[in-house]
Amino acid sequence: MEYRNLGRSGLKVSEIALGNWLTHGGYVAEEAAVRCVERAYDLGINFFDTANAYMRGAAEEVLGRALKQYRRSSYVLATKLFWPMDEGPNDRGLSRKHIMEQCHASLKRLGVDYIDLYQCHRYDPSTPVDETLRALDDLISQGKVLYAGISEWTALQIASAVSFAREHNIDQIVSSQPQYSMLYRTIESDVIPLCAREGIGQVVFSPLAQGVLSGKYRPGQAPPNDSRAATDAGTFMRRLLSDEVLEAVEKLRPIAADLHLSLPQLALAWVLRQPNVSAAIIGASRPEQIDDNVAASGVKLDAATLQAIDDAVGAVAQR
Repeated sequence: MEYRNLGRSGLKVSEIALGNWLTHGGYVAEEAAVRCVERAYDLGINFFDTANAYMRGAAEEVLGRALKQYRRSSYVLATKLFWPMDEGPNDRGLSRKHIMEQCHASLKRLGVDYIDLYQCHRYDPSTPVDETLRALDDLISQGKVLYAGISEWTALQIASAVSFAREHNIDQIVSSQPQYSMLYRTIESDVIPLCAREGIGQVVFSPLAQGVLSGKYRPGQAPPNDSRAATDAGTFMRRLLSDEVLEAVEKLRPIAADLHLSLPQLALAWVLRQPNVSAAIIGASRPEQIDDNVAASGVKLDAATLQAIDDAVGAVAQR
């Protein structure tokens, strides 16, 4: 496993991170989830990502129990807040009240004294950005949070946060968590250039495009019964399951084979080719999936390979 700095910070995170959006607290039995965390840790993954909203806190609880056996300083624990956690008007968003209450709730669910990376899961247009940033800065000053990040903010929203923090001498955000893959490249035009200038690292989710880049889905065939697309979770990926996209993905198979890589390894190496990416978040329901994904760490793709990838899927990529 290779490690990168999280943005401009001194924090080292594994190039491959383990997330638990659809794999802990409901979709996968806890025993299997714990085995995945243990395998990830054994393979050198030190970066674990979750959120309070995943299964309304259950995912945080599972991850906290799985990590309890390890020395706290040996791993980097990230969680997020924004989405509703109850029915009240203040049980959502990025107000000071919600940030403080949810930080304490996440600490309790995770069973830890501090959160390494606390992320704003989305931008909150109903709360002034200065209120959000000052609350995060206070949590950092209190030692309950070490670093702050954001997820799925636009370049303009990120620039506003950077400007305010700099002007008022408060802690800067160090990470951005966007969706990014061969098939979804929207951050390349403005988010990555801005973040590269400002020392904000990308911690990208869905680098395998909801599993489409794993090769498990074939054009003209129904999704496998045990796949994400065959469950309710498949609603997030319907646009990726057109024959046009799946036929393009098929063209990646010989490229990966020539490099003695699996399709997931090729997709992860493509994401990690980008120096502004600090880590790529994977999900896993079985330990062997982690074995395969981790092997992408350190793989370098040459210019000819990158061109071949663009020739294969560039036309169907969302930009």
